[in-house]
Amino acid sequence: MSSDSSQPGADNAQGTVPKWQPPRNTKGAGGTSPQVEKALVDVRSKIYPRSVKGVFARWRIWMVYFTQIIFYGLPWLEWHGRQAVLFDLLERKFYIFGMILWPQDVIYLTVLLLISAFSLFLFTAMAGRLFCGYACPQTVYTEIFMWVERKVEGDRLARIRLDEQAWNARKLRLKATKHFLWIVIALWTGFTFIGYFAPIRELGGELIALSLGPWQWFWLLFYAFATWGNAGFMREAVCKYMCPYARFQSAMVDSDTFVVTYDFVRGETRGGRSRKIDHKEAGMGDCVDCSLCVQVCPTGIDIRDGLQYMCIGCGACVDVCDQVMDKMGYEKGLIRYTSERAIKERMTQPQVRRRMLRPRVLSYILILAVICGAFVYTLATRTPMRVDVIRDRGALGREVPGGMIENVFRLQVINTSEEAMELQLSVTGLEGARIHLTENGQDHIHVAPAGNRLLPVVVQVPISSAKPGLYDISIQAIGEHEGGRKTYVNERSSFYIPQ
Repeated sequence: MSSDSSQPGADNAQGTVPKWQPPRNTKGAGGTSPQVEKALVDVRSKIYPRSVKGVFARWRIWMVYFTQIIFYGLPWLEWHGRQAVLFDLLERKFYIFGMILWPQDVIYLTVLLLISAFSLFLFTAMAGRLFCGYACPQTVYTEIFMWVERKVEGDRLARIRLDEQAWNARKLRLKATKHFLWIVIALWTGFTFIGYFAPIRELGGELIALSLGPWQWFWLLFYAFATWGNAGFMREAVCKYMCPYARFQSAMVDSDTFVVTYDFVRGETRGGRSRKIDHKEAGMGDCVDCSLCVQVCPTGIDIRDGLQYMCIGCGACVDVCDQVMDKMGYEKGLIRYTSERAIKERMTQPQVRRRMLRPRVLSYILILAVICGAFVYTLATRTPMRVDVIRDRGALGREVPGGMIENVFRLQVINTSEEAMELQLSVTGLEGARIHLTENGQDHIHVAPAGNRLLPVVVQVPISSAKPGLYDISIQAIGEHEGGRKTYVNERSSFYIPQ
């Protein structure tokens, strides 16, 4: 094997590997691998990310605006005189604009989770951890907190100097200001969170009067503390050591997945140089070894070591490397979104994009299309009324005056619309059968908007209509809403005629 370290893949004379390759798992003098020692140091070391401008930095800013406008603004929207999005756990109703979901509609939550899972699989197979880099709450709130930190304490070098100096009045003032702003953001985030589960306008008055309930105080402070701790202190530790997605993403990416990649063919051998020299004639690659890609990385990794599970795909290193290439007069894209195959086979970006629609991706797209289509269809055809018939097991059948056999049922009626409804009941399956409420002897029910009623009803048939035994019957409910539309529901049950 050649000892020339400038050749990709070659070991040098001392047995080390080129910088563009991940370090090998060799044991140190104490029996501990360098990777383990480095990981232990990284856990204890604080990362000071440097600010960066560029295309992907702007995308991250826009995603912060987009996600937070939705999160903070959604609870304040109104829909027909009520909160547009409200998950009312006490009443067991979920209001989502014009749709009202009940516990019986848990299937929709299941389908939403399936759509989210396959969307995650699809995006990861196509472009790696895009969700982590641009839309994950941990990333978004870390960006917000870091913006506050930079405005108060300054950029990377200023923050490092501030942390290293002894405590004085200026340092105390800056730290107190930063944490005060962090806590305000965290408390507002916690308040907004519980505003999804209780009417937020009423909640605001109760908060001002300090009259929130115990559980409301708990979740407000817990969510605020979690936001303050995760975005202010733990930051990259959540992505590197706590997030399960980082651990299993390797099972969803392959050599054709778009990820943030260092072009080691162009970049090696790296090293500092003057802009006046021809670095190609000097046997050097395009990488000037400025380490800016490491300084801007929010998780503190070196992308030149290859794809690592700690990389959240935010593109900060792409932006800063393109700036350095501009200053040096080199072609952009030394670090870029591309695939492993593209680097090895020197493929153009159009060629790489054509390989994105491979069988795995097409399978995810097909499954997603089927699930989303079925989900939209079931929502569009969802009936605004639910009727459940529950047979009273305590009284299977009894003879009542007038020569009638009577069975008792419990009828649960749920009005999933926001209009009052008059429900007319009828029964078929046995000759002469009739149905009415036990409380007033009528066969119609009034159900309030988004109402739920559990009522006892009786079905009576003449003794002479059938022989003793168990018979199938059908209870029909016709719901007439205030707008004039009608809903029909048929529920099957059984009627028992005793000996």
